Parts: sequence; structure tokens; C-alpha cells
Amino acid sequence: MTASASFALAIAALVIGLLAGIAVGRSNLARRRSGARGPTAAELLDRFVRSSNNGVLVLNRFGDLVLHNRRAEALGLVRANQADARARKAAERVAETEQPTEIDLSPLAARGRGPAAVLGEVRPLGDGFTVVEAVDHSEAVRLEATRRDFVANVSHELKTPVGAMALLAEAVLDAADDPEEVRRFSEKILRESTRLGRLVTELIALSRLQGAEKLPELTVVDVDAVVAEALGRTRLAAESANIDITTDDVSGLRMVGDHTLLVTALSNLLDNAVAYSPAGSPVSISRALVDGAVEIAVTDRGIGIAKADQERVFERFYRADKARSRATGGTGLGLAIVKHVAANHGGEVRLWSSPGVGSTFTLRIPADAAGVPALRASEQIVPAATQESTERGGTS
Repeated sequence: MTASASFALAIAALVIGLLAGIAVGRSNLARRRSGARGPTAAELLDRFVRSSNNGVLVLNRFGDLVLHNRRAEALGLVRANQADARARKAAERVAETEQPTEIDLSPLAARGRGPAAVLGEVRPLGDGFTVVEAVDHSEAVRLEATRRDFVANVSHELKTPVGAMALLAEAVLDAADDPEEVRRFSEKILRESTRLGRLVTELIALSRLQGAEKLPELTVVDVDAVVAEALGRTRLAAESANIDITTDDVSGLRMVGDHTLLVTALSNLLDNAVAYSPAGSPVSISRALVDGAVEIAVTDRGIGIAKADQERVFERFYRADKARSRATGGTGLGLAIVKHVAANHGGEVRLWSSPGVGSTFTLRIPADAAGVPALRASEQIVPAATQESTERGGTS
């Protein structure tokens, strides 16, 4: 390569470099002019405070709010741009002592009724500033209260039949020479032991449904087979109570679930209907395909459930009519099991009831998509029993 060629090549490289430098410089200048820069540390800190799941308040030496987030407002720690008086008082002490402290910031209406639902920590920031960070423990407190109530209820329910059997056993011993009395007391012991066994079985089932044990894999279940088996389990109790259980026609429907659990849930609904219906009154079962879900409705003309009790009847051990529940031997767990079976199947249980008229419990479970016939709106399966319950008020 000649000297002139080398010189020309060098000049070309220099020009290209200058053009590239100018382009980069213009790009950086445009970025600066458009404000395209990263957030500062102060901005990131502000974002952190405002997005925190805990309530955060920053107070000055006079107790005035410097900064707070929406969570603090949601917890009731900031009202009308004023910090909670308890937080301000604690902040004054911390500013003086420079020692962090914890305070109960629970709603005043809940104080003295249990552990703190909202617990706050006040820390010094220096120069008279303090930060109050509040954590909401309401859910944990509620779960702990539920656990305590459950243990207390279980203890009471187990103690009743065990105590009864102990007394009855003593009576048998005292009446050993009287065959008739021995037989009578023995029948009562059998009845109490049956009740105890049923209670333990339902406690195990409920524990399993609430996650203590892995649930079985869900499969395609024949709805008519579930109804037939549940009827078989309840038929003897219904005959003893002189109650006729009627059903609609075979549906051919299928749903996704566990056969055993679904039979248990439907049996509990039928047992409940029989137990709370007067002798000679009817109980009916209907099957329907509604919006991609199978609905199995159990309708009775029993005593009904008051509006105030309808939200609570699915709680463990809750009884709307305690005297009647004792008389029928109910455990208070049947409807709780139904609720958890439905939830574990991605479904729900609905209730319509009116005192003196009766009740309709509807178990709603997702249908098997492959087994759902392509029905037009005019062909949708809605049995007569379901139509009847709708006319009486419908399920809710």
C-alpha cells in the first residue's frame, strides 16, 4: 500500500470516529434533556415506604406527620392527616430516650378482648424524628381464636358421649341381676358409642379436607351414582322418620371430583334434611346442569333456618337449634364438611331457607367438560324440584 493510500485510509477512519462520537454525544444530550435518568435513592426510599404492606409513619419532634403510606390510613393510624394519639405519645418517649419500643395499635373497640391485632414498633431516626411501623396480625389472631374454639368444642363434644357411657356402664353393673335393665342400658351405651364413632370419623374427614392430608386425585364422577349411593346411606334414617325422599329422573351428567367425598357431602345434606323435617313431610333431590356446573339440590319442608343463622350453619359445631340437634344425635360437623368438600372441588354450597317453610341446600360442582352435552338455552337441564325451589325463593 502506498503512502498516499495509507494517509487516505487514516483520514477516513478519523472522520468515521468523529461522526460516531457526535452521534453518541447527541444521544446522551437528548436523554438528559428528556429527563430519562434513574430514580434517586430518596425517590426509591419513598416508593418503598408507600408500597409497603405495613403501615409506616414518620413523625417529627412535635408529633407532626412528615410521611405516611396508604396502609397506615387503612389500619386507622392516620385520620384527617393526624397520627394516632397512641403512636404520637410513644414517638415522644422514643425521641427522648432514643430506645425503640413496641405498642398495641389495635382498634380501640377490639382492645382487651384478645392479643393485639395491630402491633407497632417505634424507632428513633435521630434529630427528633421517629418512625412507626405497624403490622396487622388480625388474620393470625382470628385463626388462633378459631383454633382455640375448635379445640374447646371438640373437647366438649367428645366428653359428652364418653361421660354418658361411663355412667351407663356403672348402671349396667348395678343392674347386673336385672336382664331387662341391662338390655336397656346396653342399648344406650351402643347409641352413645355410635355417636362417638361418628364424631371421630367426621373430625378425621374435616381435618383431611382442611389440608392435614393430601386429597385424592379428582376424576370423572357419575352424578347419578353419587345420588344413588347417598340415598342408600340415608334410606334407613328416612324410613325410621317416616319421610319419603323423591328424586328426579336419571340425568346422565358427570362432574369432576372424588366419588367418596361427594357421596359424603350429599349424604350429610340428606341426613340434615331428614333430621330437621317433621314426620311424613317430603324431601326431594334434583340434578341440574347450570352454566357449566352440576347442581344437586336437596329440598325439605322442615323447620327452616332463620336469616341470622344462615351464614353460620356451615361453621363447625354451630347449631341453629341446639336442643333439636342433641335430640337427633347430630355432631355439628355435617354442613362444615359439605362446605369444605365443595371448596376442594372448586365449587360451593348454597342455601335458601325460610322458617316454617323449609330449606334448599344446593351443592354446585364443576361439570366434566367432555361429558357435558351441547345444550341450547331452551334445552338446559332444570328438573322440576329445582324449579319448585326457585318459585319458593331460589337458592342464594
